[in-house]
Amino acid sequence: MTQKQFCFLKSAVALAFLIATFLVVEVHAGEQASLPNVVFMFADDLGYADLGCYGHPYAKTKHIDQLANEGTRFTQFYVTGVTCNPSRTGLMTGWHPARFRKYAADYGFADRVTITELLKKRGYSTGHFGKWHMGPVDAPGTYGIDEIDTIGKSQDRSLGRDTDLYTEAIKFIRSHKDSPFYVNIWGHATHYAVDTPKNLASIFSDVKVERNDFSATMQHKFKESAEIDPNLDDSMQQYLGDVYQIDQNVGRVMAVLEELGLAESTIVVFSSDHGPAPVGLASKGIREFSKNMLGYAGEFRGGKHTQFEGGVRVPFIIRWPEKVKAGHVDSVNVGSFIDWLPTLCSLAGIDALPEGLDGEDISDMWLGATRKRKTPLFWKTSATGGAPSMREGQWKLHLSRKQKRGDQLYNLQSDPSESKNVIDDFPEIATRMRKDVRRWVAELPESYVKKEKR
Repeated sequence: MTQKQFCFLKSAVALAFLIATFLVVEVHAGEQASLPNVVFMFADDLGYADLGCYGHPYAKTKHIDQLANEGTRFTQFYVTGVTCNPSRTGLMTGWHPARFRKYAADYGFADRVTITELLKKRGYSTGHFGKWHMGPVDAPGTYGIDEIDTIGKSQDRSLGRDTDLYTEAIKFIRSHKDSPFYVNIWGHATHYAVDTPKNLASIFSDVKVERNDFSATMQHKFKESAEIDPNLDDSMQQYLGDVYQIDQNVGRVMAVLEELGLAESTIVVFSSDHGPAPVGLASKGIREFSKNMLGYAGEFRGGKHTQFEGGVRVPFIIRWPEKVKAGHVDSVNVGSFIDWLPTLCSLAGIDALPEGLDGEDISDMWLGATRKRKTPLFWKTSATGGAPSMREGQWKLHLSRKQKRGDQLYNLQSDPSESKNVIDDFPEIATRMRKDVRRWVAELPESYVKKEKR
């Protein structure tokens, strides 16, 4: 080969390499441009029926209601735990919280891969603003999250306690508008203590509580609140004002997405971490503001700390224009935050998933399909003696610590409020579900480790 031919060949190879590199970059850029952004707004202790679109008789939640009108509202969606950390653990890892031997609130998620780590590897910018409760470390980079700001109550109380954290999240959205991003916006409302400033509570000054406007499952909360302070109107106005400020902040996020031209390319989700807190906080000596804990679970029994429907069934609204049905109410599909990781991975084109996931990909449900879920749902606290619960199809089973005595079986299709225990009427179903839930419990740690409270 002559020197001239060698130089020509060398130049051709170099050119081919440059073209290939350019094409790879272009393909990668094209893939990134097609990836949906994700904005996940999580309320704290908000009841299933605390929103206008979920049936609250007095709430003013026009922005969240608008989100529902522009997207799909699910009526059978569940959290993975009955308190703050277990609920967050399940959605971040796709693993039942009870599988962690070391309590994740104290020790983090150990070696489990999180949804934010997977999205970060996919090219997403990741952010978290507001409540954390996912382990002892909240420094940037934890769980693959680029920006973390665990902001507490807003400095200016008149704007509502979550306004500051929403402001920082909006700054994050603006900063990353040109590339795919995922952001957790996790508020503090309506967690205890509900101490709403007068300017927000006064918006509901015309509210006069008529107990018959609420279900039978709410009446005990009214009774307990009235025992602390007979003025139920004031307590309800306080609670509604706290919910109202959540709605105002959701409206700010929707507005900035519209302003930046990101509404069409962004999956927006609004939900709550579990059911509403009890007024019974007063029984533990925390009487101040306990009367205001009037979160409403609708017809469902129970709330925070319980595995009844009122504790684990939550509002779930998703909007993604042209992908998710608009103005749709999905009352058939059963979904859970245990499915959050595999579902988002599917929508983001992530094929390599962590091993041993408890959730399933329900992206088809989000996009309008109707089907029976493949995996049952389980709940259990991270305590050796904790009693487990299970939902499969229309059936909900609660096992008692007293062997078969006290076990409860409910047909949620005909009895969503879990008011009639039919375990003696359907022995075959009860026997099968007992076996399934005990098989699941046998996979869990035999003991748990928590840090001692000082």
